[in-house]
Amino acid sequence: MTLDQYSVLGSTPQPEDLKKLSPSDIHLTIEKLSAGYGKMEILHDFDLFISKAQSLCLIGPNGAGKSTILHSIYGFTNIFDGQIEIDGQNITKLTPAEKLKSVGIAYILQDNSVFPDMTVEENLLMGGYIKDKTEEALDETERIFEKYERLRKRRNQPAKVLSGGERRLLEISRALVMQPSVLLVDEPSIGLEPKYIDMVFEILSDLQKTDGKTIILVEQNAKKGLEFADIGYVLVSGQLAKAGPGNALLEDPEVGRLFLGG
Repeated sequence: MTLDQYSVLGSTPQPEDLKKLSPSDIHLTIEKLSAGYGKMEILHDFDLFISKAQSLCLIGPNGAGKSTILHSIYGFTNIFDGQIEIDGQNITKLTPAEKLKSVGIAYILQDNSVFPDMTVEENLLMGGYIKDKTEEALDETERIFEKYERLRKRRNQPAKVLSGGERRLLEISRALVMQPSVLLVDEPSIGLEPKYIDMVFEILSDLQKTDGKTIILVEQNAKKGLEFADIGYVLVSGQLAKAGPGNALLEDPEVGRLFLGG
């Protein structure tokens, strides 16, 4: 699929247009990023701007490069050109461990990533494995148990007994042990029953609005993702095709026809 096939979406957004969607206190910036895997370039001259405590949802057809954006921010791709900054600091060449520990970027994987035979508490403590001080991880784990009764009740049980929604909550909570400022969330609703999908988005909303987290997510359920997010970016073939407030994209007839089943 090419951008030409999606020309009904309008002209490609320019950096100045994107900055208007995040008018104050820009936290994370991507400028003219070309990135991919091996020698294959997936993203082409991609720009992104997001303020502190904002949420941004990436939507688009399969293979558009949505997860590649998260991978690039976290350090899982080859960067051919462009740069990534957080609070004005160039972090393009930092390793994933450095990005987690030094600048507070956490990546919540798409696939089930809990350790099934370890207890819920042990899984949470694994989230702080690169902390210099073990007591900090212990303190944050206790704070998470205070915040989420579901996990507290399962504290000493193996993670394999958790429901799908509880496992997703554990994965999100494990990322919080490092006290990140940015959460990269890959397909949070995948494989979940509707009631747990609602629960996961309520948790993400609380983390944004109460804890001030900046959230960038890829979501297969585009409607749900745009309902949640302050900003939506539409990707096609590794390029940005459209951007706007989440609620405005929900009401856009062409976005609806192409991506929302409308």
